[in-house]
Amino acid sequence: MNSSGSNDSSLNDNASGKARIRKVVIAGGGTSGWLAAATLAHQFRDLLDITLIESEQIGTVGVGESTVPTIRTFHRFLQIDEQEFLRTVAGTFKVGISFENWRRPGDRFIHPFGVTGQSTLACAFHHFWLESQRRGMQSELGDFCLETLAARGDLFGQPQQPQINYAYHFDASLYTRFLRRMAEGHGLKRVEGKIHEVRQHPQSGDIQALVLEDGQVLEGDLFIDCTGFRGLLIEQTLHTGYEDWNHWLPSDRAVAVQTESVGPPVPYTRAIAHEAGWRWHIPLQHRNGGGLVFSSRHMSDDEARAKLLRDVGATPIKEPWLVPFRTGRRLKTWNRNVVSLGFASGFIEPLESTSIHLTISAIVRLVQLFPFDGISPTLVDLYNNAGRAEMEHVRDFIILHYHANQRDEPMWKECREMELPESLALRLRAWRDRAHAWQGADELFRIDSWTHVLLGQGIAPQQHHPVTRALPDENMRQLFDSIRQPIGRAIAQMPSQQEFIERYCKAAPEVWAAKTALATP
Repeated sequence: MNSSGSNDSSLNDNASGKARIRKVVIAGGGTSGWLAAATLAHQFRDLLDITLIESEQIGTVGVGESTVPTIRTFHRFLQIDEQEFLRTVAGTFKVGISFENWRRPGDRFIHPFGVTGQSTLACAFHHFWLESQRRGMQSELGDFCLETLAARGDLFGQPQQPQINYAYHFDASLYTRFLRRMAEGHGLKRVEGKIHEVRQHPQSGDIQALVLEDGQVLEGDLFIDCTGFRGLLIEQTLHTGYEDWNHWLPSDRAVAVQTESVGPPVPYTRAIAHEAGWRWHIPLQHRNGGGLVFSSRHMSDDEARAKLLRDVGATPIKEPWLVPFRTGRRLKTWNRNVVSLGFASGFIEPLESTSIHLTISAIVRLVQLFPFDGISPTLVDLYNNAGRAEMEHVRDFIILHYHANQRDEPMWKECREMELPESLALRLRAWRDRAHAWQGADELFRIDSWTHVLLGQGIAPQQHHPVTRALPDENMRQLFDSIRQPIGRAIAQMPSQQEFIERYCKAAPEVWAAKTALATP
């Protein structure tokens, strides 16, 4: 029989001499904090004592309202019911991103989330499509992708065959509330308050406790830093260091705004380039989310705010707010007994809606490597190396959008002429030489994603795979027809997104934004 004292001792020591991890303290709420809280509480239940500290007085960025399809796998992992979730967060569906004015003003292409065509072991489908273009056959690459056609028609459904690949738009504040209810339902404790002091172990330098302004002392074995760009634990306390990517990604500020809806929601995010950056448009059930991303070297805050309000095309329901950011990554996202998540770990601007994905990926990685028996340097290195590779892959894909342009403005000329990371330069050489694109085992963006953006932004390959030349014209047409026909049947039966939402996941009236006087968020 164990007394409580002997049991506590057994939890704090093991044969290797490393301190066991039982108390987890999450510093900060927001999307990243509550994603971590919900996941750890759901997965580990009674194995951990988890506390989250946040202050209602500290605002969150509140613009993470667009996602990529990996969120659906994550939600299934947490046993989240899709319809309940969408009703709660006023969610809509997203089958891709509409890129407007990126190559040059007036151009548009769609980066769809789905599979395009039918590939072989020898080469991807786009090689066959390029060969058909060489032969004078008329089509667009997007004609062979269900998600592109759904986006073109503002349609959404869930056909059995071919299946549609999609993500979500949702209200960020409603999402954090949803996650909070879930986490607290699994035993997580939330503490209201501001962190006044961070106490470190005098010998090891590990974090020992967080002291709040009201005097509460919250001790922990592992701390998760979700304090946003300031990185209270990972940077201000542990001085981990930061790798700045502003020389590749020039935008360093955003002005965000929420507006009334002016029409049915489209099933895609709009990313609209302008002279010093780009503007996003995210349609929800009850309102729209919008914002202007820009380079402060090429546009002032006042100019950006005025341009956003001029271009957004709808009545604001809150005053616009400024979000300064610094693109780059923390040199270690796990340092000592601190794991940083979200903006505390680094930031890649929201162009391809990757922020929530990167947070989810980091949390799942933490679950897989969780140090119950004590923090192992080997596992920490694995965690940090995987995170660095993932961030750099996403970084390269975003740089591509800026670099591949034919615009005349100073910022865009600088992007076109800049020296690229070698990892991206290699991809571009392989593409230009023979239309070769690839996807590493752990990379987010697939071959189809690279292909649609490369072609959409006007980077034409000199050659493509020669095996495609062996296919006679008649067989090429048969292949293309066999791909387009099931897509066409699915599209013909697909309702508008608004019609689908009405019968599948309509939000309750209390979710809808009240039309009140303008207020600062």
